[in-house]
Amino acid sequence: MSYYAPNYAPGYGTGGYAAGGPPPVPGADPALWARFNSVDTNRNGAITATELQSALANADFTPFDLDTIKLLMNFFDHDRDGMIGFEEFQRLSRYIKDWQNVFRHFDRDRSGTIDGSELRNALSRFGYNLSPRLLQLVQKKYATATNPDYRGIIPTGISFDRFVRACVVVKQLTETFQRLDVDNDGWIQIDYDQFMATVLSLP
Repeated sequence: MSYYAPNYAPGYGTGGYAAGGPPPVPGADPALWARFNSVDTNRNGAITATELQSALANADFTPFDLDTIKLLMNFFDHDRDGMIGFEEFQRLSRYIKDWQNVFRHFDRDRSGTIDGSELRNALSRFGYNLSPRLLQLVQKKYATATNPDYRGIIPTGISFDRFVRACVVVKQLTETFQRLDVDNDGWIQIDYDQFMATVLSLP
């Protein structure tokens, strides 16, 4: 069975509503509408990154990492006003659900985190065959824990929200490299401005 990283397709309209918020849109999921309104604290029909963070949690009820929230906002905040409306929130929720299915598939030991071998398997199935060194760097960068446990070992498992971010970043880095590798030989030559522009354009 093939697995693909859920894709976000841009091009949808923007959200945002009049102060006080509208009645539920026709066909809106009542639970999703209630969750949206529960974090829309000023009732303006749109939520900020901070409000979105209140709406999303990992399986262990820890909130999503703020950097992951910013990544999601970057995908779904089409007019770049720092907020997303309910329609964008619905699409974001579907995107998260797709990723949850992917996460459950690759979390073979049902630990609630992705370990090194699970990460290698996931990225490989997505078509990204990273070297052991790069895999170790990705695992270290996105590991949930930063402090040693009682044995003095820093756990290297990656939580759901960080797994999403790791996969998206690897995808975008790979695609950026492939665009620059015009002769497809695995090597690129770029000047300082190109390098900085490439790095600063990534999440």
